[in-house]
Amino acid sequence: MVRKKPEDLRSHRWFGVNDLRSFGHRSRAKQSGFGPEDYAGKPVIAILNTWSDANPCHAHFRLRAGEVKRGVWQAGGFPLEIPVLSVGETFMKPSPMLYRNLLAMEAEELLRANPIDGAVLLGGCDKTVPALLMAAASADLPAILLPAGPMLRGYWRGETLASGSDVWKYWAELRAGTIDDCEWREIEDGIARSFGTCMTMGTASTMACAAEALGMTLPGAAATPAADSHHARMAAATGRRAVELVWEDVRPAQVMTTEAFENAVTAVMALGGSTNAIIHLIAMARRAGATLDLERFDDISRRTPLIGNIRPSGEYLMEDFHYAGGLPALLERLRDLLAIDAPTVNGRTLGENISGARVHNDAVIARREAPVRTEGGLAVLRGNLAPNGAVIKMSAAEPRLLTHIGPAVVFRSYKDLAARIDDPGLPVTADSVLVLQNAGPQGGPGMPEWGMLPIPKKLLQQGVRDMVRVSDARMSGTAYGACVLHVAPEACVGGPLALVKDGDRIELNVPARRLTLHVDEAELARRRTLWSPAPCVYERGYGLLFSRHVTQADEGCDFDFLHRGAPTPEPEIF
Repeated sequence: MVRKKPEDLRSHRWFGVNDLRSFGHRSRAKQSGFGPEDYAGKPVIAILNTWSDANPCHAHFRLRAGEVKRGVWQAGGFPLEIPVLSVGETFMKPSPMLYRNLLAMEAEELLRANPIDGAVLLGGCDKTVPALLMAAASADLPAILLPAGPMLRGYWRGETLASGSDVWKYWAELRAGTIDDCEWREIEDGIARSFGTCMTMGTASTMACAAEALGMTLPGAAATPAADSHHARMAAATGRRAVELVWEDVRPAQVMTTEAFENAVTAVMALGGSTNAIIHLIAMARRAGATLDLERFDDISRRTPLIGNIRPSGEYLMEDFHYAGGLPALLERLRDLLAIDAPTVNGRTLGENISGARVHNDAVIARREAPVRTEGGLAVLRGNLAPNGAVIKMSAAEPRLLTHIGPAVVFRSYKDLAARIDDPGLPVTADSVLVLQNAGPQGGPGMPEWGMLPIPKKLLQQGVRDMVRVSDARMSGTAYGACVLHVAPEACVGGPLALVKDGDRIELNVPARRLTLHVDEAELARRRTLWSPAPCVYERGYGLLFSRHVTQADEGCDFDFLHRGAPTPEPEIF
């Protein structure tokens, strides 16, 4: 392997040239207390930190950034911590998905505009991991991800609580009248006990596992609990490795290949991962120039057994998964389904990283001969209601609903849903199909996580806990139920979903991968002549940019002008 020389470093153009501009750069470094002995001839490592007081999942990133710096210094590099937009699920409205692309743009431009040789990406909460990896793929500077890690498990009256999943569960029970307000408040007190991301196989853990399988983290990073001391040591090790990545000139383009993305998809399917992973991985692949589409997700799902017994598709939580062996152990059990020669950021192949990894609890990571399910957790659907595709987490739905025909109960918007879902007069039965329109990338706007439509209160009181629901929205990776999501094209742009009316019969057939609206083409054509698009929510700013340029769910919801193209030129230093 040919290693870079100090004069080959990208940062040398800022600090190592004997001209007026370099004088300014060096003098300003001294203004911050750094002299040539700190940075001269050393890789400059950006630590892109998504810490924020408004993002409780990342509360520990202030500390972890310092531990990454320690690792960078130890390896002979020069760390620069740079704050970037903290896209968090908890507080951001109308949807954090609206801001994933903004973080990706910001991170890419910061890497390009500054004297950066390599980067450590601190991300965890759902959109931060894909956004930072999208940026890394576009900037193509040596980069490595440190996932935030899952929080500790929750507790309530002797019961283990799972973030997200048990929120939906007990909210339904509160509405049904089986628990009271006092119990509900106790659950609120016990469900989120530490910093870190959701401890279920929600989108955060799904994307962390996908990133590890993709080769963009150190082995074992995805499932290490945020509060475990091993996470702090992982941070320092990540900083040390970032320096070596620069000297070895290992770039995302060498790691984020088509084969690596297929490894990531295999991991997602084996874990019963979030449906959101489909959107994010497609966006990441398009940035990296890799080939990945909905059909490939479905092909991989059909061949991959679900062996991660983790909520909401299973019984256990991320702590249990970590101590059972974590992702390396799960992947070792799937070795024959992986491209084991795929390179990773630690300098070894994926096969070398997982070799010899052992499962310590077969109840958490099932054996191949006794899987949780014989197929992966997700399925891709098509039909006249979703010409460009839709998705369902079949592993988290009641099996009886995976083949179902019922009459539609249509809600034109989320406001309409909120106003009428608990109306005693709503004409709905357990066999109905709840339909939500105008909740997609443009219609939401930002494709909010509204896809787990609530069960009407009168049905909850009758004991109903799942029913078929169809929308162009997303849903939380912690959610569950027979929810058909990401219907494309979305209603807002005139997709067939916009034409559905109350009483139309909708057929869901997951084994056949079909989603069918039983209305003849002549009637649909008549309805289309009466349809008109709603005006754009935004008339200025980032929202207008988003609405004009976001792609549909099957294309990753990235901006059309950010897909891989000709390389962006390096900045001139005048």
